[in-house]
Amino acid sequence: MFLPLAHMGAPAFLPVPGGRLAYRDTGPRADGPPVVLLHGGGLDGRMWARQVAALSERRVIVPDTRGHGGSSTPDGPFRPCEDLVALLEHLDTAPAVLVGLSMGGRIAADTALVRPDLVDRVAVSGVGVGAPDFRDPWTLGVFAEWARAQQELDADAWVEAFLQFVRGPYRSDDEVAPLVLDEVRLMVVDVLTHHLPDDVTAAGPPMEFLDGAADRAAEFPVPLLGIVGALDGDDHRREVADAVAAVPDGQLVTIPDTAHYPNMERPVEFTDALLTFLAR
Repeated sequence: MFLPLAHMGAPAFLPVPGGRLAYRDTGPRADGPPVVLLHGGGLDGRMWARQVAALSERRVIVPDTRGHGGSSTPDGPFRPCEDLVALLEHLDTAPAVLVGLSMGGRIAADTALVRPDLVDRVAVSGVGVGAPDFRDPWTLGVFAEWARAQQELDADAWVEAFLQFVRGPYRSDDEVAPLVLDEVRLMVVDVLTHHLPDDVTAAGPPMEFLDGAADRAAEFPVPLLGIVGALDGDDHRREVADAVAAVPDGQLVTIPDTAHYPNMERPVEFTDALLTFLAR
């Protein structure tokens, strides 16, 4: 399984309105901004275990978004970027490098737009800036399968639909490392086990993101690195490329032989791209 996050020590907790955030804070307090790793939806901070190990000479902070991992289950609407701002201020980390995959990338971009004083630069993977615009038949088909399983209370089908994002539209199971599929499955099952809402047929955690963020891409205040797996869905690849083209200082890196989770499937290439970006 994972490189365990146990080597980072037990999580700490930050009270936030209506709940608490679990986070791990490790590495030397050396010169240079800390790196904050923000996980994708349905997963938790364990998805970054390989990057935590590779970045051991830096200060690395790994929070769990509410409704995931060791953080509390939300009891009402909340804005993830406000939780992240509270954590950055609590840890006095400004400015920090925000690295986010999928949902985590959207949280990173929102935070840079609302509090640029707290952010040194942003790297996103599999997501652009602002609300995604899904239009590819494959992506829409996965979401439809996911919604059907949720309405029918079919947890196994829900998990299997989620795993399609690991494979992407161009691969079968036997072309994906079994370890990565197992790790993602474990995290998704943990979310279903520990963070189900009272109404399990509801759309999901009541997260609120920044309105109109995509329209503000031209004023994005910090450098942006967009990372995308070459085998990810067309929508995800387009969203990243469009964001990189729209911001004042954007850079695109495509990692071959991987889909939506390049940090897990191709950790060396992903971390090398990130370190190159940090060295700019």
